[in-house]
Amino acid sequence: MQIKVTAPAQIHTTIQLPSSKSISNRALIINALGNGTFQPENLSDCDDTQVMVHALNDGKDTIDIMAAGTAMRFLTAYLSVTPGTRIITGTQRMQQRPIQVLVNALRELGAEIEYIINDGYPPLRITGHALQKDSISLPGNVSSQYISALLMIAPILSNGLTLTLTGEIISRPYINLTLQLMNDFGAKAQWLNEYQLKVEPAPYQSIPFYVESDWSAASYWYQIAALSNEAEIILPGLFETSYQGDSKVAEIFQSLGIESIYGNKTVTLKKTGKIAERLDYDFINQPDLAQTFVVTCALMNIPFRFSGLQSLKIKETDRMAALIKEMGKLGYILHETDGRILSWEGERCEMTADTAIDTYEDHRMAMAFAPVCVVMPEIRINNPQVVSKSYPYYWKDLKKAGFIIEEV
Repeated sequence: MQIKVTAPAQIHTTIQLPSSKSISNRALIINALGNGTFQPENLSDCDDTQVMVHALNDGKDTIDIMAAGTAMRFLTAYLSVTPGTRIITGTQRMQQRPIQVLVNALRELGAEIEYIINDGYPPLRITGHALQKDSISLPGNVSSQYISALLMIAPILSNGLTLTLTGEIISRPYINLTLQLMNDFGAKAQWLNEYQLKVEPAPYQSIPFYVESDWSAASYWYQIAALSNEAEIILPGLFETSYQGDSKVAEIFQSLGIESIYGNKTVTLKKTGKIAERLDYDFINQPDLAQTFVVTCALMNIPFRFSGLQSLKIKETDRMAALIKEMGKLGYILHETDGRILSWEGERCEMTADTAIDTYEDHRMAMAFAPVCVVMPEIRINNPQVVSKSYPYYWKDLKKAGFIIEEV
């Protein structure tokens, strides 16, 4: 399936964003580990969260999490401490995404996990039981979801857990998000120092919990505002003081001429006209924002150097390679350095005729490239349905804002 997206001349709209997937998925796991009587409210209706809800509630021996990487990692840890034997599997791409670091860590704690097809990759057969060991060490530059998965099961381990991270720690805000939610549910979890975390063997408590809107989803509306000649966009459900690391998007977009005006659980985006000549930023703590800023800066003709992108290679696709290829179709020559830096210094090439953006089963590729039509006459997107992974009604919201979306 392919769609053609065309933008309106100006944008004045109010958009109710999806609830935070990151918070929803963590709250579901924590609530389940605490045998919660309250279901978290305002859960995200994206694929990743719905997969998690079904996995936790359906009681099946084989759990298919499809393309949900967060669910694969969190449920692998959850099933390791939950009685019973289950198989967890996913799409072909999911079966190519490494999980050995997490499995090795869980095995070191005493978990019983088998690889069914290829060592180091799903599907997995997991037999859950109580884990006794109380300390472990992990490289800090692995996916923060591995670290979060271990932290969330720690309160129900017999002796709690001391987790030591070595080397550079990436995506620290996601670790902090996990700690904050754990403590909200009654756990005792904290940093002991810059590299060491401690979780006491204190059980979770069941509490009412409301999930805030998703700052990652907000990034695409900031992008639309920045690329537009005239825009005012109101986004309800966002908190200025947020648990989400991606709330940093508001600060970064100041450099691209967008002001965030905060009200009572809402933010209004307005253009300031104050735009930086270039943007250099380390996305080590906000890797999911990288695609948005790569596309935005290039379309605004703002040279950039974005570092801290090493985790992009193990996302839904190799996002570094995907960005280089798709931006090349639009006439922009990006450079990758050391597998962790993407840069653009103004180099251009001929634009591909009849350009259509491939999405690589990656929701963020579709959502980051759709706003290209604000600057160009139109943009074509292949397999646009991938947005259901995190923002199911993204295309509906674009139509509400005046965009024209036609199936080609």
